[in-house]
Amino acid sequence: MKLFCLLTLFFTLSIQAQFQINGIVTDSHNKPLPFATITTADNNNTITDVDGKFEFKINSKTTTFAVSYIGFQTKIIAVLNNKKFYAVSLSQKTDDLKEVVVSNENPALTIIKKVIANKNKNNPQKKLSSFEYKTYNKLIVTANPDSIDGRIDSSAAYKDLNKKVINVDSSDYKFKEIISKQHLFQTEKVSQYQFGNNKLKETILGTKMAGFKQPVYEIIAFNLQSISIYDSKYELFETKHESPIANNAFSDYNYKLLDTVPIKGRNTFMIYFKNKKRKTNALEGVLYIDEENFAVAKAVMRIKAVLDISGIHEFEYVPEEKIWFQSNTTFKIVKGKNDDDIKILGGTIQFDGDVEDNFERRKKVASDFTYLISESNNFDIHYNTNSAIKNPSLYIEIKDDANKKPEEFWNQYRKESLDLKGQKTYQLIDSLSLSKRIEKRLGLGRKIINGYLPIGPIDLDLKKVISYNNYEGFRLGLGGVTNDRFSKLFRIEGYGAYGTKDGAFKYSIGSGVLLDKNTNTWLNGSYTNDVREIASTVFAVDKRVFKIYDPRPINISTFYKYIAWKANIQTKIVPKTEAVFELARTYVEPKFDYLYNLNGQLYSSYVMTTAMASIVWAPFSDFMQTPTGRTESDKRFPRFTFQFTQSLPNVLENDFTFSKIDFKTEYEKKYLNGQKTSLLLQGGVAMGDVPITHLYNTMPNNLTKETVIQRITFAGRNSFETMYFNEFFSSQYVFFQVKHGFDRIKIMKKVRPSLVLVTRMAWGNMEKPEQHVGPSYKTLDKGFFESGIELNRIFKGFGLGGFYRYGPNQLLKFEDNIAVKISYVLDLGL
Repeated sequence: MKLFCLLTLFFTLSIQAQFQINGIVTDSHNKPLPFATITTADNNNTITDVDGKFEFKINSKTTTFAVSYIGFQTKIIAVLNNKKFYAVSLSQKTDDLKEVVVSNENPALTIIKKVIANKNKNNPQKKLSSFEYKTYNKLIVTANPDSIDGRIDSSAAYKDLNKKVINVDSSDYKFKEIISKQHLFQTEKVSQYQFGNNKLKETILGTKMAGFKQPVYEIIAFNLQSISIYDSKYELFETKHESPIANNAFSDYNYKLLDTVPIKGRNTFMIYFKNKKRKTNALEGVLYIDEENFAVAKAVMRIKAVLDISGIHEFEYVPEEKIWFQSNTTFKIVKGKNDDDIKILGGTIQFDGDVEDNFERRKKVASDFTYLISESNNFDIHYNTNSAIKNPSLYIEIKDDANKKPEEFWNQYRKESLDLKGQKTYQLIDSLSLSKRIEKRLGLGRKIINGYLPIGPIDLDLKKVISYNNYEGFRLGLGGVTNDRFSKLFRIEGYGAYGTKDGAFKYSIGSGVLLDKNTNTWLNGSYTNDVREIASTVFAVDKRVFKIYDPRPINISTFYKYIAWKANIQTKIVPKTEAVFELARTYVEPKFDYLYNLNGQLYSSYVMTTAMASIVWAPFSDFMQTPTGRTESDKRFPRFTFQFTQSLPNVLENDFTFSKIDFKTEYEKKYLNGQKTSLLLQGGVAMGDVPITHLYNTMPNNLTKETVIQRITFAGRNSFETMYFNEFFSSQYVFFQVKHGFDRIKIMKKVRPSLVLVTRMAWGNMEKPEQHVGPSYKTLDKGFFESGIELNRIFKGFGLGGFYRYGPNQLLKFEDNIAVKISYVLDLGL
């Protein structure tokens, strides 16, 4: 979100290095030579990027550097005073270097095959039973002030003879003034990593974030790059790529042997790789492979697209263990070629597009020279320690006092002392944060995302203010829950609402007490008098979803009144799960023409006393333990939700005996080209004597009107758009949905719709249909099928979709099988 993490100061990117030389390496035809090796006399080396460009820090004693590239003659370049840019042209050799030819086939392929064959011998997580080490990480967002014009307009007006009023390019000039004194953002972190039993855990011992008394845990949890270079999937900026040394890597990558270079006193092969299947967002880079044991001694990974992202892994050779162990990592984001504005890290950084509304290229502005860089240094490394890991199911644990460490703590772990610019970053941004209450704004943003507006010790529930449905009419209300300013251990929540059509008042009151902070365990109780849609499925563990406008209830007219006493326990005590265990007594009164027939006795209202257990399990997600509780730091799929409800005979006047089992499985896959595939499998079984109010309607969302135009309404999220309300009911069902979304299509600067293909299907059955007196309905024995196309976010969040109903339940009239729906996606900048 735009308020998220202070960083309205984080702008839009391109990079120039500070206090270093830079240049470009080309061949005799002026063609750039990617990944050429640049070496100084003291054996410090770097390589050129995919465009042949390089940046290289030197000290005052450096007089020359060498540039080499396989098949070309090495050139020695003299370092001249006050010269920062060097254009180097290499001449091609007449014969290849024989010493790097290791077989008759492509030598790079032979080497990579040996790397893959020896991975288990060289991967510390495979060869070592356990290890642990500490890491100091520093992340900054900054810019090189020398790259920014900051020009003063030559046209000037004179106010009087003594004072001159000048016009300044304020955005550039002020930006350069700021960046000359401080970084835009800075954070430091000291962590302990522990590996054992094939699990890696990070414990954050100290964290410091400019502008924030409390760290932003969402930033801490971002996955910038893979920790292990040997993983089958290499992760760069929260996007996973097939690794260039995965077992099936040859189907994805081309390889080329560039050179042989020494690293830490051991000779290595320098191999260039590039994904051959992708034209955009393709992973490429250089691997330095030990000539003796075929381990990775250094790795440079890069993606150059709308963002220019790179990750560097450096290793130290450990003779005692005969392995290369990672010592340093560097991650960098620079502006690439993007026509549109791009927001990353939850809106922390924005990269302005290069194209204006009239499709013309805009001129560079100051913020184009901003970049992000994160550097980590490992130390205090121990091998085969077999130390016990506390809470191994957690991926990240943040100590309670991590943000309270004194300056002596940081001086102990910093590789270099903070320079004046770094010190001023903390001082000035901290001051700015206090003066503008940025932390308060951040807290407000977090609440708004979940549908709450904090007002003192109470968070106002925005979902309760106003809504509409066909039974209540306009539902006007007020609700909220107490927050930490009231108490961190106790909460009170409630709401009241009035329907303008049914003329009835509804309300709820409840409270909760925190039993355990680490596992987010709460004991809650509530009393509710309200109405609910019939035959709807609600999973107790589903996350609260806030929509400023939720369109589906507009079309619903069949509700039941309920008066419920509930007591439950919410907890995350079991690793990678969240659970709710609940006891409830509910009085139910259908508000439509319905009677329930049980053995000849007709019920127009009834009491249901139930016990319910609901659990969501995310086995592939990573979880983070913070001082405020446990959160899901990296949401991964698939994830599974189970819910079991059992009535309690002869308890608190319960009328019926039944059981319900509900389940849901979700899967989502995002692609590098901006596309996304989503799968949803959901089902339920009701066994015993269950009124229709608590069966399944399989999520209809179509009005019973004559023409297609009359039926146009707003689309739901996972609902059947061509299924009419109350058309089908089931006591057992299964629902399957497939969605595939494509990247947004640019028609104009502000008209960029996203195309989504949708297919839904369901099967069901109704046991004991004779028990339900009143409504007429059909069953899903033969299945229900619909497919459609959505064009979302055509303009100002509004879109349009078309759906078609087919299969055994297709209707006789062609137009009755068609549904046209309006969609609305509100962009809050989240």
